[in-house]
Amino acid sequence: MKRTAPRLLAAAIIATLANQAHADVALDVIGDYEVSFEGLVQADGNWYNNDVVDLNGSSGNDGKDSEFEMRRSELVLKGKGTMFDWVIGYDAKANKWLDVNLKWKLGSNYVQVGQFKQVNSLEELSSTKNNDFISKAMVTNTFGISRRLGVTYGDGGKNWGYTANVFGRELTRNLGQGPGFGGRFYYAPIVGDGSLLHFGISAVDYDTNSDTQRWRIRPDADLATARLIDTGNILNTDRNRTFGLEAAWVGGPFKVQGEYMRTTTTRTNNTSASDWSGDSWYVSGLWNLTGETWGYKGGTPTTPLPNDPAAGMWQLGIRYDDANLNDGAIKGGDEHNITVGVNYYWHSNFKIMANYVAVSSSKFSSAAGANVSDDPNIFETRLQFFW
Repeated sequence: MKRTAPRLLAAAIIATLANQAHADVALDVIGDYEVSFEGLVQADGNWYNNDVVDLNGSSGNDGKDSEFEMRRSELVLKGKGTMFDWVIGYDAKANKWLDVNLKWKLGSNYVQVGQFKQVNSLEELSSTKNNDFISKAMVTNTFGISRRLGVTYGDGGKNWGYTANVFGRELTRNLGQGPGFGGRFYYAPIVGDGSLLHFGISAVDYDTNSDTQRWRIRPDADLATARLIDTGNILNTDRNRTFGLEAAWVGGPFKVQGEYMRTTTTRTNNTSASDWSGDSWYVSGLWNLTGETWGYKGGTPTTPLPNDPAAGMWQLGIRYDDANLNDGAIKGGDEHNITVGVNYYWHSNFKIMANYVAVSSSKFSSAAGANVSDDPNIFETRLQFFW
């Protein structure tokens, strides 16, 4: 068991309680830039009720069905100016760079250079500190592309926008690789006080790494060391092409959100093997029990602060997500999960989350000569401190 994460989080909470909490720390005005400092600390705990596969089997926990770990420790320095914005972010837990880029603002449009989140996932583009559930949906973790080095051009208004970009590898070496390009367009026919209807489409196309591609998915548990569905290595691959659809609706304290993505991995010309295709999707619903509603910015719903900071904001959520990695001779398996959760935001800096995940998966076993079901249950918690 790793005990440093809870201790570090407790120390951060105690230190902050001694002072007035704020959502971010304004440092100074340097030149034309308002410079601020932000941070995010998350500590997670997972408890597994295994079925067939030991979801924690390779973690060295002596057979224990639980895992505790610092999930993120992010430090972000930002500068906001009249013509340019810049950001430098680093995750000390994962030892990797986050957003590191410069944005040139040209009226309603902009050009951005550096490392930034790519455009093919509504959930990925939303702020990590305001995730509706502890683990992002399977479609986001599988087919969504996070941060890459590149250049993007974007334009938009209050209720519409588009981006087009080219990208390469991640800034941190030995992580995401494969140059490509992508784009996203969104439109919200309804944007008002407590009302939203949003639609979006996206596409990315990028090279596979070393002509090999592997698709595998954790069962909505970020600390799990095993995957229940897995294509294995697909050889002689050329490119991955992912198309996505997204939608969101807000009515007062209620939000419904969903995404669908389909990916095709094409083969090189020197093989007769067929291309592979798989898909994944989710639908989720969230209810702010304390009455708050959502905002809208840059094509994503934004989470509010509590109406009463001392009392906090309570949320109830439910999500159904599905993934299918079977295609032809490649039997990667299929999985569908139900997640129910409760979130509590206190003041501007603290969040407590609890999720229960019911997993239902099936994958072909060559030893059994048939599909084998594996249906574990997982209980998850998260303590979060951010400023």
